[in-house]
Amino acid sequence: MNPLRVSHPFDVDLFDDAFRGFLRPWRAEAVNAAPTIKLDLTEHDDNYVVKAEIPGVRKEDIDVRIEGNLVTISAEVKKDKEEKKGSRVLRAEREYGYASRSFTLASAVEDGKADAKYANGVLELMLPKKVGSASKKLTVG
Repeated sequence: MNPLRVSHPFDVDLFDDAFRGFLRPWRAEAVNAAPTIKLDLTEHDDNYVVKAEIPGVRKEDIDVRIEGNLVTISAEVKKDKEEKKGSRVLRAEREYGYASRSFTLASAVEDGKADAKYANGVLELMLPKKVGSASKKLTVG
């Protein structure tokens, strides 16, 4: 007969937990996740400059949307890889992922004059500020 063991919340053996899987065989393998979008945003007098790192994405799979002062950058990865030897498939891999970043600017953007360039995994946006959209400071009386 198995004795009933009651677990106590403070009954933790830190040494045993730390080394439990130490001698277990393991494999280091890069996990391909969804693309990450890292941003640098710079404000100038008449425009904003956005540099977004989106490595491993084709420029056709990048979507940039501007609605007033809201900017959304999204990217999708679709890759299929297959290795064949003769008529046998030795390995088949598929990689899919989606990432999106949205941010709000202090001023509205003149979306007709905005420009986007993508090279070497970096998306660069030139977003001119809309004329006459400067904020107004009110005095509290």
